[in-house]
Amino acid sequence: MADAPKCPPCKPGAPGWLATFSDLCTLLLTFFILLLSFAKTETAKYEAAIGSLRNAFGGNVLKAGEVMRPGKSPSDAPTMIDSDMPSKPFPIEFLTAEGLLDKHEINRESDAQLNQLKKMLADNELSESANVYEMPETIMVRMKDKVQFQKGSVGIDEINIQVFDHLVKMMRENNWNIMVEGHAEAGEVGKKGEDAYELSSQRALAVSKSLIQRGISADRITTIFYGDSRPQAKVNGNVSDRRVEFLLKKVDLRTEGRKVEAQ
Repeated sequence: MADAPKCPPCKPGAPGWLATFSDLCTLLLTFFILLLSFAKTETAKYEAAIGSLRNAFGGNVLKAGEVMRPGKSPSDAPTMIDSDMPSKPFPIEFLTAEGLLDKHEINRESDAQLNQLKKMLADNELSESANVYEMPETIMVRMKDKVQFQKGSVGIDEINIQVFDHLVKMMRENNWNIMVEGHAEAGEVGKKGEDAYELSSQRALAVSKSLIQRGISADRITTIFYGDSRPQAKVNGNVSDRRVEFLLKKVDLRTEGRKVEAQ
């Protein structure tokens, strides 16, 4: 039986270090793609992405204030512990120095906009009647003054008319959206047998209609009701849970989202 023909000698392949170099280039490319994808991302979305990465890598993504130090473990891997000297977050200025990211987009609302809001409240004599909060994607103003109601009633019982008029004036002059939140007392029952949720919804609706009658566009008003699920602490022995509160927001956060397939 004849011997099988011998294969011709193979040409020498690429050196071994080339595979490692290719992996490095791929990782660098992925890193810069991630930077580009985050360039227009809000803080809340960035935090969600970090959470996904943390879950994907078994929770070993470092949080702010944590460092990696060698430790004893079954796999002899570094152990993650809290640091006595918390590490600083990744400097945004490093990215904005070369124009990669817009600092104002990362920092949500700029300081100039926040100062403009405070001046606006002062001009409308609302500085003492409002609390300002910096939210993940907007600035929120919660009015201290509330519309209050008699027990079991949906008719307005007590309101600071002057503050209410200043609020309407500011809404007319600026592109703001308002959230009207209705509340009820624990176990409260209406005159027609309405429960707490029905009472809170009717109260919020009554105030929303009052705003519309005063010239506020209906598409800038969001009406929410909580029933008796958000009670307030007692103030001088009085409970103000039969109330409607106002929240102002700089932008409308309602979006259509992205359609995905169910399967």
